[in-house]
Amino acid sequence: MASSGKVFLVEAGPGDPGLITLKGVRCIEQADVIVYDRLVDPQTLQGARPGVELVCRDETIAPSQDEVSSILVDRAEQGKVVVRLESDPLIHGSIASAATALAEAGIPFEIVPGVTSAIAVPAYAGIPVAHSGRVSTVTIVVGGGKTVSMVPSAALAVGASGPGTLISLTDIAGLAEIVEQLLASGRHPETPVAVISRGTGPEQETVVGTLADVVAKADQKGRNVFAVSAAGAPVVPVVPVVIVVGEVVGLRERLRWFDNRPLFGKRVLVTRAREQAGTLSRLLEQRGALPVEAPAVQIEPPTDPGPIDEAIRRLDGYDWTIFTSANGVKAFMDRLDAAGSDVRALKGVCLCAIGPATAEALKRRGLRIDFVPSEFVAEAIVEGLRGLGVEGKRILLPRAEVAREVLPIELRNAGATVDEVAAYRTTSGLASGSRVARMIADGAIDVVTFTSSSTVRNLLAGLAEDEGGSRDRWLDSTVNACIGPITARTAEQLGVRVDVVATEYTVNGLVEAIVEYYKSNRARAS
Repeated sequence: MASSGKVFLVEAGPGDPGLITLKGVRCIEQADVIVYDRLVDPQTLQGARPGVELVCRDETIAPSQDEVSSILVDRAEQGKVVVRLESDPLIHGSIASAATALAEAGIPFEIVPGVTSAIAVPAYAGIPVAHSGRVSTVTIVVGGGKTVSMVPSAALAVGASGPGTLISLTDIAGLAEIVEQLLASGRHPETPVAVISRGTGPEQETVVGTLADVVAKADQKGRNVFAVSAAGAPVVPVVPVVIVVGEVVGLRERLRWFDNRPLFGKRVLVTRAREQAGTLSRLLEQRGALPVEAPAVQIEPPTDPGPIDEAIRRLDGYDWTIFTSANGVKAFMDRLDAAGSDVRALKGVCLCAIGPATAEALKRRGLRIDFVPSEFVAEAIVEGLRGLGVEGKRILLPRAEVAREVLPIELRNAGATVDEVAAYRTTSGLASGSRVARMIADGAIDVVTFTSSSTVRNLLAGLAEDEGGSRDRWLDSTVNACIGPITARTAEQLGVRVDVVATEYTVNGLVEAIVEYYKSNRARAS
């Protein structure tokens, strides 16, 4: 019986989710079923549709290759669009096995090749596998470790016979055997070697030596570097490595660009609300960190929307509207929309934004901002508006249900009439307190970020719910970073040691402050 389903055999790339091809992304977006390997970064699946069936193949517990092929055939025969997502399938031959099974079953399929680890992983370690005018021959050998007998001695002999580059895709257990075979085949003991694990990811580790000493150096580094999985994931017996042998390894110190970024390998807890966490996470990733998102707050409508709805009906009676967060902008605009109105209702009203992120949220809606203070705190708003002549003005202040009272009090002291209304409320969003607590207790979190007082309070409350929870103990081993002095004051009042306070009270400023903290520590250590 003819099937209306189809299977896409997609190579996800060596680790970095940004290395998947555009065609691969489009396949994921249309899939009804995705069968993926444990080495595929979960972020690669973010474009999948809600309700997609996900099947993870972990070689320690999950289906064999034959069983995976059966799943592909079965789901396609049901008329579904199926994606088989692998980290480097063409090199290891599993795509060929799946394609053969699909062809025999009469299932239509496409192969979507991607970036191979044999080239990408050395590149992320600062090692080009070839070099114009110096190295033009590259030999790729697959196998080793548990499958060391699959490494053809003849293939290694080819790699040993000249000055070219030899690349072996293996696991750490195969290193000694490969080195022994290369030396026996005539490769000089002083030939440079690099062993790269978890390539292109934030936990990438590179050991550099020669054929004479690289095994000892790998042992000295610790086999756990190559065998322990990322925090929160199951421990697996081995992690694939890429071994590079040849003159090109000597270029690493000059060309390395990935693993020398200022926050490389640091796990940073991001406690912002889920809808806002992405911006901070991306900034951290750009500097080499591994963000761990654990939203400590979530944004919800106000308990009573009556006051803000009434204020919206009387917008033409206000001289100023002051927004103290991007959340406030969104919440206000949502209520404006619910009232059947739009930004035209703000015609003639001057707009104040507490900082650049809030200002940007207004600009995206086509609004012009009349005042942004030079320092992004309530006190600076008051000072600036005093200079603009706030006395006798009527001001609307839509913000969180629970907020500092400094702003409305000081504006009233300056002679303004202030209507303070709740545009939204923050509630605890930490649904994974125990997981976060375990990661902190195990030393798997290096930095904790706080972007508001509510993130401090809610994170501590979530951690305290864990058995034996103690706020003093939980955050004693981490670097604790606050977006500004107000948040830092809240943290200190609650017994949290504050290590970093941003001087620019934005997420950009917070990330830069963390970078400077580590730079200063490295400078002192040297």
